[in-house]
Amino acid sequence: MGTIYVGIDIAKDRSSAHGIEEGGRSCFDLTFDMDGSGFAELLKTIASNGGTSGNIIAAMESTACYHINLYSFLSAKGIKAFIINPLLIANYAKLSLRKTKTDKKDARTIAQFILAHKDSVTQLAISQDLQDIRDMARERESLCHQISAVKVEIQRVLQTTFPELAAMTNPLTKVMLHFIQRFPSARLVSTAKPSAIEKTLKEKPCSCRLRFTPKELIEVARTSIATVSPAKELILSGKIETLLHLQKRRDELTKALTKYCESTIVDDLRIVTSIDGINNETATTMLAEIGQIGNYPSHKNLIAFAGIDPTVYQSGKYEGASRISKRGNRHLRRVIWLMTISVIHHNPVFRNYFLKRRNDGQPFKKAVFATAHKLIRVIFAMLSKRAYFKEECV
Repeated sequence: MGTIYVGIDIAKDRSSAHGIEEGGRSCFDLTFDMDGSGFAELLKTIASNGGTSGNIIAAMESTACYHINLYSFLSAKGIKAFIINPLLIANYAKLSLRKTKTDKKDARTIAQFILAHKDSVTQLAISQDLQDIRDMARERESLCHQISAVKVEIQRVLQTTFPELAAMTNPLTKVMLHFIQRFPSARLVSTAKPSAIEKTLKEKPCSCRLRFTPKELIEVARTSIATVSPAKELILSGKIETLLHLQKRRDELTKALTKYCESTIVDDLRIVTSIDGINNETATTMLAEIGQIGNYPSHKNLIAFAGIDPTVYQSGKYEGASRISKRGNRHLRRVIWLMTISVIHHNPVFRNYFLKRRNDGQPFKKAVFATAHKLIRVIFAMLSKRAYFKEECV
């Protein structure tokens, strides 16, 4: 019996599966529940059509969280299971002139896609260890987004309760967050004793010298244009508490992620961080998103996977401006941007390359992405050849 290609259209409660044989003949259609009995029914149907763990290739679209349990279940049973970018399936479906859309048809389209691209789709496999690292990296990224949003909210509310404070110091340092949580408005600062202000400022270690004294802070508070609002004071204290909690969770996750990577992909981690400007945090996220470097025939495939490959619209004599495609992995694209900005600041090889692009007249973002292409080429070569970074070789 040849390979059976199983396309699965995922839904929250009930999903559809379609199986086709090597020659393209359909062998089963199935609608099953997304629970233990439904998963067992799927396995039984595949087996009844000659499928064994060694000759099955199953694929499903990435659909929020609903595909994860089935993907893990199939992988645990020894079945080659893959997650496909929905954009690839949508573009493949456009090849058909019929516009009918049903769950069964979508499952058949996925099965036909993996049959047509069987040589490349098998490169999408990812181990459970890498999947766990990827999950942690994306959770950390989500926390970073939340932290940024809460910081903006804190500054917005502080602009109402004590607007002069932001001009005196950075209100988002550990010392000032602790202070503002205790004294969230000019009203409370103006009525406090200098000794209470000084004691609060000294309760948290400070790496830099404060540019004001408690008496000066009280004087500024007494002449402040701040709005008196006990409600906003309560809101501000609560937002700071939320920020501190998110920062603590981020730091815990960063530590766990680094430790997990050191126990699973330590060699890759050491190779990537041998480039000045790349730390463990960005390296672990990048490695989690790309998976095995052998999945990519060349650095161009990796660039396309990140969605920073150039696209040009040209028709007749008209040629549009070149832009990045943004069709790849947005998580990988974000971390590559962060890595590139960092190596430009800390690594002379990439800084000189960036400055050369700028001197050639390229805008800032275009020069950064050109440097990102160079960075990916270097990382791809290092991981492929298992070599550490050497400036003279770049």
